Amino acid sequence: MTRRDYLLKTGLGFGSLALTDLLAADSGPLAVKPPHQPAQAKAVIQLFMHGGASHVDTFDYKPELQKRSGETLSLELAKTIKTSFIHDPTKAILRGSPWEFKPSGQSGLMISELYQHVREHADDLAVIKSCYSQQFDHAPAIYLMNTGSRFPGRPCLGSWVTYGLGSENQNLPALVVMSDGSTKSGPPAYSAGFLPAVYQGTVFRGGESPILHLNNPEGLPPEAQKDTLDFIGQLDRRHLEQGREYDSELEARIASYELAFRMQAEAPEAIDISGESEATKKLYGIDDPQTEDFGRKCLLARRLIERGVRFIQLISGTNVGADWDDAHTDLLGTMTRMCGKTDKPIAGLLADLKARGMFDDTLVTWSSDFGRTPLSQGATGRDHHPYGFSMWMAGAGIQGGQAIGETDDFGVHAAVDRFDAHDINATLLRLLGLDHEKLTYLYQGRDQSLTDVHGQNEFTSRLLG
Repeated sequence: MTRRDYLLKTGLGFGSLALTDLLAADSGPLAVKPPHQPAQAKAVIQLFMHGGASHVDTFDYKPELQKRSGETLSLELAKTIKTSFIHDPTKAILRGSPWEFKPSGQSGLMISELYQHVREHADDLAVIKSCYSQQFDHAPAIYLMNTGSRFPGRPCLGSWVTYGLGSENQNLPALVVMSDGSTKSGPPAYSAGFLPAVYQGTVFRGGESPILHLNNPEGLPPEAQKDTLDFIGQLDRRHLEQGREYDSELEARIASYELAFRMQAEAPEAIDISGESEATKKLYGIDDPQTEDFGRKCLLARRLIERGVRFIQLISGTNVGADWDDAHTDLLGTMTRMCGKTDKPIAGLLADLKARGMFDDTLVTWSSDFGRTPLSQGATGRDHHPYGFSMWMAGAGIQGGQAIGETDDFGVHAAVDRFDAHDINATLLRLLGLDHEKLTYLYQGRDQSLTDVHGQNEFTSRLLG
């Protein structure tokens, strides 16, 4: 007996009435849902620097590191960290930043010349300087930051957010991911994990055609396409109803067919930036080959958020070819190149959100898998460094122009107000009105959450002033 038959034939058929309601809910898993508590933000743009951006060269100015550059780090401190190149802790040589830091904005936040455009928005940024983890390698560090676990297979932050809040536009994906291409972490960094597959990220490409096959083949009328999709949907639903167990993948496939059809009506306009003014395109750096790609993605992120998309993840870096990870051997070239391609687009995004009145309810975050060691790797590089690193948040009512937490004098360890990935994710959820302890999903016999048994959002009040 199928589930439908059981509900229909028992309890005088009242079970089928409950099933009807459940099916109605299932037909719209991305429908808007109320938050647990008042929210500061309704959407998120996550700027993720895949590969390890150096904190001591960007947002964590260390005058003592500059002063003692070339000297040996104390033996006691050197023994507390891991590197891939120093086997004798007595040979840990400090390396100051080759870039100038200066007080920025009215707040005087110290920001490197690498982000000369972003530092024009210093008074909008809350820089968290005391992030830390124990994950030294890229993939587990990226999984931890994005999913709360160093192992692949768990839902990403964006999936949890769309599961908890749904989407304000049913004709566009709720979670959109844009990257430079191949990444070391791969799709597990933005997958739905054990959540229903409908909450997984939809990948948009760079360039002028972010979505492939958006238009119908020549000669195929919309009516014929809809008839075909309706027939496929009927077959899929019949198969789904005959199943003995819930099939998340099949249900997600049905939903994706339906979404793809609806997207053909709205997505072409959403991704078409030709109507944007030349001044706006220049603001994002689309007129410059160095910043064009990331600039297009940032502009597209604003357009999607404007149309009700809930969560955008922009990934800069692939670990393939010239990338952040080349800082091992070429710190100067790597940081100049990678910050150069993201600096103006990020500044343009912040300015554009403010100009359009979207800044106060959009949360913008900048983060990476970890920082870079304050030590010198060889003569020209820096190694991975998870023991203390930086991120920042802006928008959503956050009080800008402040630094939260500190690393030690050399930028080695998070020393004051230490925050790990669970604390950060709990805070991000809180800004969206979600309680990280209440946002759960039953899996493997227990209620799972993004932060598991960890996470504090105690610095939310400091972010909001």
